[in-house]
Amino acid sequence: MTIEEPMTIEPMTAGVPPAGTLTPGRLRAWAWHKQGLDGSLAGRTAEQVFARAGWARSVGGANPYLTLFARAGIRREQVDADVLSHRILELPTARGCTYVLGRDDFAWALQLGKDAEEAFRILGRLGVDRSEITLLEEQVLHTLAEASAPLDPKQLKEELGDSVRSLGEEGKKKGAATTLPTALGILQAQGRIRRVPVNGRLDQQRYAYELWGLPRGPLDDDGARTELICRYLGWTGGATLKQSQWFTGFTVAQSKAALAAVGAVQVAAGVTTEVTTGGGGTLWMLPDDVERLAAFEEPAEEQIQLLAGTDSLMLLRRNAAELLAEDAPDGAAPEGDALERAAPERDNTVRQALGSLALQADLPDHPILDRGRIIGFWQYDPGKERIVSRVFRNRTPAVDRRIAEVQAWIREDLGDFRAYSLDSPASRQQRIDGLAASAGAN
Repeated sequence: MTIEEPMTIEPMTAGVPPAGTLTPGRLRAWAWHKQGLDGSLAGRTAEQVFARAGWARSVGGANPYLTLFARAGIRREQVDADVLSHRILELPTARGCTYVLGRDDFAWALQLGKDAEEAFRILGRLGVDRSEITLLEEQVLHTLAEASAPLDPKQLKEELGDSVRSLGEEGKKKGAATTLPTALGILQAQGRIRRVPVNGRLDQQRYAYELWGLPRGPLDDDGARTELICRYLGWTGGATLKQSQWFTGFTVAQSKAALAAVGAVQVAAGVTTEVTTGGGGTLWMLPDDVERLAAFEEPAEEQIQLLAGTDSLMLLRRNAAELLAEDAPDGAAPEGDALERAAPERDNTVRQALGSLALQADLPDHPILDRGRIIGFWQYDPGKERIVSRVFRNRTPAVDRRIAEVQAWIREDLGDFRAYSLDSPASRQQRIDGLAASAGAN
């Protein structure tokens, strides 16, 4: 995707925070608040959490469960019940990626997924006619209509027989061993079928399919893109053009049109202040959020959360590096806060050892945060039924308390905490051992 310079919009002056007040710590705390990680979503439903904080990336991991537990205290039993009743579902949407989202968003979110022609492109290069896939789609629908229960891909392949064509070694190299996954993907993107977790859990990535027939929503494609930009800026509290394009997958022209449609503004340099990220990009914000940010007060007390590495706080903007503490206190913590009381030499060691991790696209370990700042990492060791953690600076009672709460929740609700479908205790053992070995530095 080519990233061009952002469009020029008249800079906003009214309601902008005073110059010099938008420190990294303030912006982190603002994003923390917008994500509902400050307790403001306590007691809300899963649908309400996803509407306020953003959709939860799934990839067969436990992130959707922790997203809801961290923000609203929702337990796995309730989440699974919400999936069963279609109040929340895992669907392909922005960039064709799967997220768990609330039912009010189903129709327009599906419009943002890959369209049929894009999904078919690879098969076209393998000599598959579009008419063959269209026929297979109809046969899938007929087979599911005749079935007494959802069918998994293996069962569907057996029922469909020769209608599903093997694409040989060349197809395997391109990620298309047969024609069936493409037909299923197209039907799901159209809302005609839906995936059903085989055992009702979102963190197993074993699915069957059933008929759905979701009515098309009232928005056209431009309207769906506008809705997503509005939601995205609300979820993040502000983002660069490049960050928004990474999440949405929109072209430059589509991004410009959507930003203009929602009245997004830049808090431009040289006016009253400059809002920048670690990469130096100016933030686009909703006008109401600019005024709210001007009145926003950073919390004085610790607010500790353990999140998944794919939590919306990091994933929406891919900005984990910006969430690491700087070498000097930024004023967000009260005087005497143990998390701000560390020798400069130790701070430098922490940044050198961990800064490269935060610059990766996805964190290899799950973060521990305080008011939007990454203060450590953690993994769950199912063999010992415990969380293994490394906190960069002095541990406080609030950190230990939250670790104990999340540890008990994983034991009782999940049994393990997988980052993605292929994550296993064996595959993460090296990271578990590394965190355990470094724990003595706390």
